[in-house]
Amino acid sequence: MKHHLFSDNTSGLKFVAIGGGNGLSTLLSGLKRFVDAGADEPIWIDDLSAIVAVSDDGGSSGRIRDELQMLPPGDIRNCMVALSEDSLTLSKLFQHRFSGDGDLGGHNFGNLFLAALTEVTGDFAEAVKLSSEILASKGQIYPATVADVRLAAELKDGKTVRGETKIGHVGPMIKRLFLEPEDCQPLPEALTAIASADVITVGPGSLFTSLIPPILVKGVSEAIAASRAVKIFICNLMTQPGETDGLSSRLHLELVRQYAPQIDFDYVIVNDHPISESQLEKYASEGAEQIGVHGSISPKTIEGAEIVYGNLLDEGEMVRHDSERLAQVVLLCALQPRVAAVGG
Repeated sequence: MKHHLFSDNTSGLKFVAIGGGNGLSTLLSGLKRFVDAGADEPIWIDDLSAIVAVSDDGGSSGRIRDELQMLPPGDIRNCMVALSEDSLTLSKLFQHRFSGDGDLGGHNFGNLFLAALTEVTGDFAEAVKLSSEILASKGQIYPATVADVRLAAELKDGKTVRGETKIGHVGPMIKRLFLEPEDCQPLPEALTAIASADVITVGPGSLFTSLIPPILVKGVSEAIAASRAVKIFICNLMTQPGETDGLSSRLHLELVRQYAPQIDFDYVIVNDHPISESQLEKYASEGAEQIGVHGSISPKTIEGAEIVYGNLLDEGEMVRHDSERLAQVVLLCALQPRVAAVGG
């Protein structure tokens, strides 16, 4: 077992979650119950940070980005709400989406709030910090970069596609992903959080449009590699039509490491519980299939990382991770080095 930074530390964990989209907010929602849980718990979190992709260019976020020339607020907003109290009226307000065909139609209140606060402060990162304080979020949320960054892909036929929305439909044809500008600088606070982390997770989330973009920011993958944190990759439950068609859990991780070969993950978390027949048929009709359910023989490692299997499914109609189950498995992985250290 590797000797990690927190192995002989009896304080709570410093936790960094990297990604974007619904996957990251689901994980954060489960982790927040362990924040400041107290020393009487076997494991708890003293400091929880999210490092969020900011290359979104669709929906309300895309409109705000184009009209106001600011970073997309959608994924940031979801993370803030995920880390706030579930019953908080203000949290529900931040997720309210305006209806109708007018200028406000399709916008989230939280996106507009972040946009307004960015204009008032002149600083997107500061607006995120202040909004998190207003929501009493149980953690820090950092954009991976505050540069006006766009995601681009060089395809196998030599063409270049620009924009996250378009790239989400050309996954099998991608030869190389990159950011424009490629030398965009990371937020210093994000690098500081990574350097001091006890646990770092990547995923779950859209492979090409949520997980890889943050580690493409200059210096981020190097900081993750240099950290002595336990590093965990969380595999998605389903493939995404047009983006990850036919990709196994192994290929998901291999593609992440293609862009960050210096990162050695300690654990890969994979759901091994089959979805229902009705869910299988519904998602198959949309071109998606389940990832990670093996037969009688399941691999024990991927790319040198130990695979941790479990039933991680939410019991609702949609196929998604159960936030509490996922958080528990992640923290059990984080606990292993500590147990080893205590046991001598």
